[in-house]
Formats: sequence, structure tokens, C-alpha cells
Amino acid sequence: MPDKNDRCPICGMFVAPYPDWIATIVFKDGQQIFFDGCKDLFRFYFKLPQGEGQRARNEIDEIYVTEYYSTQLVPIDSVFFVLGSDVYGPMGKELIPVSGKEFAETFMRDHSGIRILPFNKITPETLPD
Repeated sequence: MPDKNDRCPICGMFVAPYPDWIATIVFKDGQQIFFDGCKDLFRFYFKLPQGEGQRARNEIDEIYVTEYYSTQLVPIDSVFFVLGSDVYGPMGKELIPVSGKEFAETFMRDHSGIRILPFNKITPETLPD
């Protein structure tokens, strides 16, 4: 988990005050970068080069996001992301990670979401402002 000095590399906010929104990328060399939400994690991810290099996508070991209902860090490919809901994170509009398609559909109905996507279908164009 982040310590009190960890800042999101995208927005600069301290991450620890927002435990229900934490997302993280762990690189193969053990470095862990924390984010104050999935939106900023994806912004960082999409800026990473895809080829070889110390900080490239192929150097990522794991990506975790905080699942909405359990508030537990889970692997990013174990959730669906609900877009366009009325639930806001520390930086406003946010992609909401929910475990299981049925729970994601319920969340979308309950919170006026507009779309459900798995990790591999998120693109820079799908990110909220």
C-alpha cells in the first residue's frame, strides 16, 4: 500500500488519503507506482512505450485496482469497468471497477452508467475528462 508521501504521477495528488480508489502498477524490477484512481492509471499506462525499456508496457508485472464493492485491490483483468456513472472519484469522473459482469450491470443501472468494458477494451478515447 502507498505511504503518506506517494503521489499520483499524473495529477500529483497524495494517494494514501483515498484508499477506496487506489490503483497500482508493479514493474518486474519491483517498483510500484500508485494512482488515485483508474482514470489516472490508464492515462499513465497509455503513455508507456510498448517496446523494450525500463518503463515500458512489457516491463509491467501486475496491475491492480480497488474493486468498488469490496474495496480490495484485485488484478485489473478480474474486473469490468463501468463508464459514465454518477459515482465520482478523487479526480471527478472515474472508471468504476466492479467484479463480475452481473454486478457491473447492476452498478450501471443503479448509478446511471453508460457502458461496461473489460481492461483490454479500454482506450484513451474511452477515458473520462
